[in-house]
Amino acid sequence: MSYDSESTFESDLINLLVEEKGWKDGVLEYKEEKELIKNWAKIIYENNREIDRLGSVPLTDGEMGQILEQIKSLKTPLKLNGFINGGYVQIIRDNPEDTHNFSKMISLKIFDRNEIAAGRTRYQIARQPIFHAKKSTYKNRRGDFCLLINGMPLIHVELKKSGIPISDAQYQIQKYLHEGVFTGLFSLVQIFVAMNPEECVYFANPGNDKEFQKKFCFHWADQYNNRIDKWNQVAERLLSIPMAHELIGFYTVADQTDNTLKVMRSYQYYAASKIYKRISEMNWDDESIYGGYVWHTTGSGKTLTSFKSAQLIANSKDADKVIFLMDRIELGIQSLREYRGFSDETDEVQSTENTDVLIGKLKSMNPQDTLIVTSIQKMSRIKLDESINYLDIQKINQKRLVFIVDECHRSVFGEMLSTIKYTFPRAIFIGFSGTPILEINKKKDTTTADVFGNELEGTRYTIADGMCDGNILGFDTIPQPTYRDKDLRVEVALKKAKVAEEKEIFSDDKKKKVYHHWMDEVPMGAQLDDTGHLLESIEGEFTDALYDCDEHRKAVVEDILDNWNSQSYCGKFHAMLATSSITEAIKYYQLLRKTRLKVTAVFDPHDGNNEGSIEKIDGIAQILDDYKDMYQVSFKMSSYANFKRDVCMRLAHKDAYIGIENEPLKCLDVLIVVD
Repeated sequence: MSYDSESTFESDLINLLVEEKGWKDGVLEYKEEKELIKNWAKIIYENNREIDRLGSVPLTDGEMGQILEQIKSLKTPLKLNGFINGGYVQIIRDNPEDTHNFSKMISLKIFDRNEIAAGRTRYQIARQPIFHAKKSTYKNRRGDFCLLINGMPLIHVELKKSGIPISDAQYQIQKYLHEGVFTGLFSLVQIFVAMNPEECVYFANPGNDKEFQKKFCFHWADQYNNRIDKWNQVAERLLSIPMAHELIGFYTVADQTDNTLKVMRSYQYYAASKIYKRISEMNWDDESIYGGYVWHTTGSGKTLTSFKSAQLIANSKDADKVIFLMDRIELGIQSLREYRGFSDETDEVQSTENTDVLIGKLKSMNPQDTLIVTSIQKMSRIKLDESINYLDIQKINQKRLVFIVDECHRSVFGEMLSTIKYTFPRAIFIGFSGTPILEINKKKDTTTADVFGNELEGTRYTIADGMCDGNILGFDTIPQPTYRDKDLRVEVALKKAKVAEEKEIFSDDKKKKVYHHWMDEVPMGAQLDDTGHLLESIEGEFTDALYDCDEHRKAVVEDILDNWNSQSYCGKFHAMLATSSITEAIKYYQLLRKTRLKVTAVFDPHDGNNEGSIEKIDGIAQILDDYKDMYQVSFKMSSYANFKRDVCMRLAHKDAYIGIENEPLKCLDVLIVVD
């Protein structure tokens, strides 16, 4: 249905929200701020009638002034998010009629993230609220409508009629921010919505117009990433109760690392809520329990999603420990910093400097030790041997442990994860991966589902979804074969026909049929049938040994060098070469270090007593020596973690390396990693 009148569209949307979508406690029309403050004061009074709060004596103007002064002092949407989700505000009672509390500090309930469509929570709509500009030279404005929870304007909506793009509504919000109308009571707005009857986007309050960026305006979607644009469906899926209440209470994040209020995208919401639900419904006494895994592409915000999942589980008390587990130490450092940035005042995110500290955190009964960030390397060292106390492991195993494993496709098949699962058999493992191991690409006959359980339904967000949304950059895949497809086909066809040369097939019809089947009918790449089993393919007839040879590696290096200037924009961009093993990484390093490119490599430096460990240690030593020669910074085997951190910061142009794009000699061309 199209609308030629914005006013008619507004009326229909508000009526739908009031009559069917939970906003049942009244529409306040054409109200100024002072009138909405009185409405808020009335609701606070009604929700705090206990004798140690307000009793039977309403709030005075002075007491409301104390609350508004606290809002003013907090200033930013990020800090005001903590004010709202903190749930309570403190004032000093100044009304002498309250003889019980006069001159005392009292705590008043203003919001409860868990009291959704229940208890004393009130849902109202302020239609056409009147905004007073911060400067007299600006004219006053009227917004379209605000959604009030317990009297607080937490979601503001600007509308346009059919045929007017939502960019006009976005610009209108940006203009209002510039003019300072979202101050005072209206500074509590956490989420903006810009919509017309055919399209809708939502975004977190950026605080001021200069921080507004369209790339952080998101379309809502269903759990299969189908965009929801029609106005009545937006009302149903995004603006309705309980969704709007949950969005404010659970799915906004005050990120302290960049002082920005963030709101989760729809696919992040589905993943976090599905994980939380999975854990809440878990029977911890089952002998074999699986959590499942989430397929979210690289660059989709997995760290934020996993943090919110961990926070929901921890706050619900459905687990005693939630451990965010990485398989690379430098990722642990980065994720710890991000986790702490995402956490609010009620959360404590614990680091683990070494295995002894990790054991202490896992044994601890302190609620502050619930959320833990550590690496798979540290966690795997906790096992039954002479260095670990059996009673410690027994004590930890009495707790309900949830492991959230980042990039779980990397660690699925390693001995370290197997050790962790063996040591903690009652633990639940949730995996996040942008490239899960499926039947078609499984390794050692094991898939991601075999280790973590089935993919959590309705949580998938692939690279195709990310490119469609504009959340991640598009790219071109340019295959550079080391071997010609025809040569590989001939080799397989001859082998299957059991002949040494092609001329031998012409005297035998059976061999000729087999040969032509593999030459003409069998696909090159692997495919699955309807039951999920692998079909025959040319590539399926070869092992990894085909690519684990000098011929292939030299061809790869030659291709990198031939295309370096065009692909890197003459060194403007860095490159990453992913290898299948540490041994292969070292072999590529030995080839690339002899070229004109500045190259280094990072991988797990653990000195195990197994085959290949000598070559590994020698390789690391050479990498550290070369790095010192290139950049005049020195690291030893004992400070390898600092080396990794330095490489990460150099690659990201952060900390000491901000601005090094203007100093090419300090930049890194190629980083070799192990996938």
